Amino acid sequence: MMETKRLQYTTEDMETAAALLRSGALVAFPTETVYGLGADARREESVRSIFSAKGRPADNPLIVHIADMDMLQGIVTYIPEIARKLADAFWPGPLTMVLPKAESIPAVTSGGLDTVGVRMPSHPAALALIRMSGCPIAAPSANRSGSPSPTTAKHVLDDMDGRIAAVIDGGQCDVGVESTVICFDDDETIHILRPGLISAEDLEPFAAHVYVDEAVYQQIAADAKVASPGMKYRHYAPHAKIIPVDAPDFAAFAAFVNAQKTDDTYCLLFDSDPEIAGIPCMRYGDNGREQAHYLFLRFRELDEVHAGTVYVRIPDKNGTALSVYNRLMRAAGFEVITL
Repeated sequence: MMETKRLQYTTEDMETAAALLRSGALVAFPTETVYGLGADARREESVRSIFSAKGRPADNPLIVHIADMDMLQGIVTYIPEIARKLADAFWPGPLTMVLPKAESIPAVTSGGLDTVGVRMPSHPAALALIRMSGCPIAAPSANRSGSPSPTTAKHVLDDMDGRIAAVIDGGQCDVGVESTVICFDDDETIHILRPGLISAEDLEPFAAHVYVDEAVYQQIAADAKVASPGMKYRHYAPHAKIIPVDAPDFAAFAAFVNAQKTDDTYCLLFDSDPEIAGIPCMRYGDNGREQAHYLFLRFRELDEVHAGTVYVRIPDKNGTALSVYNRLMRAAGFEVITL
């Protein structure tokens, strides 16, 4: 245990955070997606401390965050032309590209793979931290492994206080779910490993073929090697039991929940849904963009009110909503009620 410094997005505090990173310490920082838990991606001992602080499986690769294209040169060995086009279109932003890694990136950062995921975040505090520290920053979400990703500094402290050196408070994250992760099967094919704000539809103008990995929709084998975080283990789950319900309409959903309810039953509904008498409900938006922003925040709030079982209205699987569907499925262990 250690004292976790609470830092603000000021020049003085950012200099403190940068110095901590250079010394090998862990610093949580805001990105546009969720808060990340950062260490110098090139320092094996520092990266190992991320896994220790989070309780994260060692075969779950990390994403390296950069502040400009020049930083790619020491991190990856090859940048295909399609990756350059996507960087021009979406960086800085919530897109991670998996590329062949350079020797400067230790195996612990890449989960033992010969590839590494790289992205350029758009949050000004994240970019400033990378530039001021001079470090490419390896950073998974700044939460205990398996729990909902943090979208505020308070969420980080709820999970990591005393385990890390500092957290930079940059306010609530805008996107609310982790970045889209892609790799390239060839020069004409984009393979989505983890969905995010940037959807398959957004990527289609850049490639002849765009397809979504089966791990987005279903549990994969425990011994499978994965190139992206968020593909293999149960993730994003509150203490409450999350039960997604695939109902033909709201009336069917409400009737089912009423038949199952207990004293600690809650519902997570769309904003446009009516109330369900006698059952406390929270809401998380009417479209994929809104649902991505609020999902993890609502999961944290459900824990604060000690919800036991939470029945969730399932979003569709189009555009950004696919990322919300994926996080719900992982939080529920891919168990869903179909009416």
